[in-house]
Parts: sequence; structure tokens; C-alpha cells
Amino acid sequence: MADPRAIARGGTSPARLLLGLAVALLLSACGSFEPRDGAPDRHIDPSTLRDAVPKHEPYSKYGNPRSYQVGGKTYYVLDDHSGYHERGLASWYGTKFHGRRTSSGEPYDMYAMTAAHKTLPIPSYVEVTNLDNDRKAILRVNDRGPFIDGRIIDLSYAAAKKLGVYDTGTARVEVRAIDVLKPASTRPADDGVSAGGRIYLQVGAFSDRLNAEQMLSRLIGLTEKNVLINSRQQIYRVRIGPLASEQDARQLAARLSPHGIDAAHVVTE
Repeated sequence: MADPRAIARGGTSPARLLLGLAVALLLSACGSFEPRDGAPDRHIDPSTLRDAVPKHEPYSKYGNPRSYQVGGKTYYVLDDHSGYHERGLASWYGTKFHGRRTSSGEPYDMYAMTAAHKTLPIPSYVEVTNLDNDRKAILRVNDRGPFIDGRIIDLSYAAAKKLGVYDTGTARVEVRAIDVLKPASTRPADDGVSAGGRIYLQVGAFSDRLNAEQMLSRLIGLTEKNVLINSRQQIYRVRIGPLASEQDARQLAARLSPHGIDAAHVVTE
């Protein structure tokens, strides 16, 4: 029971203490409230969504600093998108950022076929494949993120719907940059290679050297052929070779495919 003399002197009863604490907590929660991200009320039919159409665009001066920092970590923007190819986790973002300024300076439109990437030049175009359901989409990269370890791309709400990532939240994906100045297929013709060109089987291209070194170590255990990392413009290409012929390269790719290495392609230099 409260002491009447304490109340008369302006003291505080246990009931008032509890009430004051509850009010303080409520005010604190209101003051720090940040809207959660999520899907819009107006859902869309994935079958109606059209891929972004790749076109030549100059890189944005605003969106491409040499490097930048987020959360105490420094990220280095690639000089060129050509040859970028990586696998990892995709996530998506929606209502919380809709209408906000992206790293390209454009407002974020969650209904557009766009994506955020930590190091690809802005704007770039990429083909994203959901490795769990084989759905594909072509997206325009115009923003930075996601800044969570293990995630390599953040999809718009529309892109997540088309790729089936909306239902799962995250998904394993393959991201391949599209070079609009070159034909869609860069595979050499079956009737030979350029005179003097060395033939390699390129297994992957990474913006993170550690990922490239991990792939190299894996390949050393799967083949007796020479494995190397070709580094150019901050992209680390893991290659096997040089090889005797394009046919040898294709046969090697077929032998690697059962081990989950199924994106290899022939290159000549």
C-alpha cells in the first residue's frame, strides 16, 4: 500500500510509476517508428509484366562514384558491366522506398522492371534467372543495394513478382550483365575460331575476388587442366585453358555440368 504522506508530499505511487513508464515507452516507440517495407495494396499479374528493353545509355555521373561506404564497408563501382556474371541471393523492396530517389537520381518505381546492385555501373541491364524455378527477367539496374551479406541484387516489387521471388522473400539467382553493343550470343561459331585466338572455357565472372578464388579452388578438384583468374576492369573471370579446340571446351563444359557448373561458355582471346 502506498504511504499517504508520500503522496501528500508530491511523491509517486507504484501505480503512477507504472503509468509513467507505459507512456514513456509509447512515446519512444512513436518517435522511432519507421514504416516497414512490403507489397502495395494493388497487386499485379506477373503474366502482364514485360522485361526492360536494353538500350545503350551513358553511365550516370551521379550514380557512379569511384567508391562509396555503407555501414563502415567500402564498395568499388565497376568501370564496366561487360562480362559480369554471378550467383547469389536476391531480395526485393517495395512500398517503403516507392517514390524515393534512387542512386541514379530517378524516383524508385516499384512497378517498373528495375533492380539495385552494389557495384554494377548505373544504368546497366541484367538478365536474372531464378535458379529455383528457372524464371527469367531482364532488368535495368538504377539503384544501389542490397547491403546485406550474401545478397547480390535487390529486385523491384514487379521484378520479384515476375521471377517468383515475391512469394519466398529471397531466392537463389544468377545475374548476367547484358552488353547491348554486342550480339545476344557471344559463342564462337562451330566452324572454327579467330586466327591466333586462344580457346578458354569461362566458368564465371565475379566482382568479388574471393568468390573467384573459391570457384578456382573448386575447379582444381574437378579437372586436371590449367585453371586461372583473368582480372580486368575489376571483374575476375575464372577460366580453364588454353584448350586444344572449341570441341574440347564444350566437352569439358558437359563434364562440369553435373557438378552444378552449368553456365560455362567458350571464349577466345
